[in-house]
Amino acid sequence: MAYIPPHKRHSKDKETSSLSPVLLSPLLNKNLHFKSSRTNFNAQRQRSGKNVYAEKSIYRWFSVGLDDPNQFPASVHFQPVSFESVECKVGEKPLALINSDIESSRGNLERFSRNPWDFIVDNVMEDLVSSFERVRNEMESQKLEEVRPTLAARFGKVIFRGSPSFNKESVTNENALRQMKRSFYTNIPKSYMEFIQEEGAPKIGVEFEEAKDIYHVKIELNQVRHMVMDISCIEKNLDLRLILCTKRIITAPTDDDMKSMRELIDSAVLDSGVKGGLRWPLGKATSGDKFSVVGVWHTITKSYKNPSMRLKIRDADRFDFRTSTGEVTREIAIKLKRVVSELKEPQFDVNLITEMLKDDLRVLWNLFCCESLLK
Repeated sequence: MAYIPPHKRHSKDKETSSLSPVLLSPLLNKNLHFKSSRTNFNAQRQRSGKNVYAEKSIYRWFSVGLDDPNQFPASVHFQPVSFESVECKVGEKPLALINSDIESSRGNLERFSRNPWDFIVDNVMEDLVSSFERVRNEMESQKLEEVRPTLAARFGKVIFRGSPSFNKESVTNENALRQMKRSFYTNIPKSYMEFIQEEGAPKIGVEFEEAKDIYHVKIELNQVRHMVMDISCIEKNLDLRLILCTKRIITAPTDDDMKSMRELIDSAVLDSGVKGGLRWPLGKATSGDKFSVVGVWHTITKSYKNPSMRLKIRDADRFDFRTSTGEVTREIAIKLKRVVSELKEPQFDVNLITEMLKDDLRVLWNLFCCESLLK
């Protein structure tokens, strides 16, 4: 059965969307996750209104598949695109790099001395190692054993915001584009989700692990980004993001913490008419002065794994209480477990990690066969 986001579902029972807290609490116990952190990373900062970046985080963009160093092929140009969720947040129509002759670009890559995955790793390795060293040092100095580092690859589209004067003639080199504001759009077509499940997962050698249908209540932002690399892939319809982040898990909440979170659970109401699938009565989205709900997600996730990586395919229905905006997306993320495991070693081998990352990206590169996200 196809997934229908909660805010588009029609209940046959009028009482379903207004369950009492007494009935709701046991119903949610098994499929509701709280996202809370109280992280102590110094001087965390916000970017794009919701993502938390570490003090010395690295955020870069570059392209792979250019004709010459920094020069785009003549077939590449800017195209205004309509992404409702993006336009609501930034108030302007974003721009995407479009290659009108992808087949020729793929042929041109044959003359390059390096494979695309080698080029990417050579460009990110120094930043990845330095970012992970800062993560390690901060974890050790603050004794935050609960902090869990993750390195993930995501598929989507790099989108730009800037002067409307940018046109086909303006897209000549990378340096000009680096001056523009950027973000990464991760919503992918349903057909691509089906391809990944039916063909992509077996192709990269991951086996089905589990499926989850979960409501996530976001109390505080708990993911800190230390390195983000957005990569425009000229020969593909999809782009790539590599992201190193950390998350702290509360392993021993106090009695007061549990009481406060229980109050929030008991106050939640299932409502298929709202984005995220949950709502709180007026004044009930906070618990004392300690916790407050800042967002809610309803996700349906399928996980696949092998010793090197974990693939997650997710339908997500989100609502952000702070901005009063919501969106429904289909997303794919690949956690590179083997690389992170090696990075956590006291004396890791940079050359070994480089080869591991190249091997992982080589495997993933073959999954870049999506229809355009911009149709």
